Amino acid sequence: MNHTRVVEFVLLGLTNNRQLEIILFLFLMVAYVLILLGNITVVSVTLVSPSLQTPMYYFLRIFSLLEITFTTTFIPSTLYSLLTERKRISLPGCFLQMLLFFFLGTCTFFHMAAMSFDRFVAICLPLHYTTIMKTRFFLQLILTCWAVSFLLMFPPTIMIVQLPFCGPNVMNQFYCDTSCLLQLSCTDTGFIEGLMLIVLTILIVGTFIVTAVSYSCIVITILHIPSSTGRKKAFSTCSAHLVVVLVFYSTCTYRYIRPAQRGGQDSDKVLAFLFSVVTQMLNPYIYSLRNNQVKQALKESMLKAFSSSLRQ
Repeated sequence: MNHTRVVEFVLLGLTNNRQLEIILFLFLMVAYVLILLGNITVVSVTLVSPSLQTPMYYFLRIFSLLEITFTTTFIPSTLYSLLTERKRISLPGCFLQMLLFFFLGTCTFFHMAAMSFDRFVAICLPLHYTTIMKTRFFLQLILTCWAVSFLLMFPPTIMIVQLPFCGPNVMNQFYCDTSCLLQLSCTDTGFIEGLMLIVLTILIVGTFIVTAVSYSCIVITILHIPSSTGRKKAFSTCSAHLVVVLVFYSTCTYRYIRPAQRGGQDSDKVLAFLFSVVTQMLNPYIYSLRNNQVKQALKESMLKAFSSSLRQ
């Protein structure tokens, strides 16, 4: 009670080396531009192309919108701090960033699991795809993903917001992380740490099981394709998906599911950068822009736009 209440936090960011900060700023800027361009392209193409009006492309469109909003919660502020060396964030700003980061991140887990189930139905049960993946079922699945994400993350984040912070106020991270906030609180946080560990374990393990089972069935189905060319093509697409999924899940698992749930280490920043920036940058190009139908629709849209500009 004798301490001064904290009104802002200091985010140490990715590094304290000024030269390295400039390099990271350029890399992060390029990554953010690629994330925006890739995802905006996917959203635009799946909206205007008549051939892409199926649940599979609805999933990709919402996934792209989710990625844009998720990365926008922390990349612009990180770029600003790298450029200006201003590393302070207000208490309300920090809480808002934490809430959005973990809510949208949780939605990403559920959405990846839902997309893997959609691909399982399309590849393993192609004759039943139109009867199973109807628009109504798709909407119910998406709304369930968002509702469960909110129900999982809202209680612990509200508990964290109500914690007292009396100093110190320095986080060794580039965004407002829950584990760092719990360390900085001047009260006992054992219950919230345990609750967060349970919630994140259910989230990561549960969605990983759905994703792993779906892709396992897809791989088994691909192995039964009689054409070697067809198998290679299918494996090429599937393996790219699996690499991104494995990187995303392995980094998140090690970062958030471990006995000592303490943040602030340099390795935590590397892991956070991998799952929050690198995988997000790869997702639109691996999930969508390598798809033949999307590429064809993109070409048609560009040709149509080019021909209409010539007529004008």
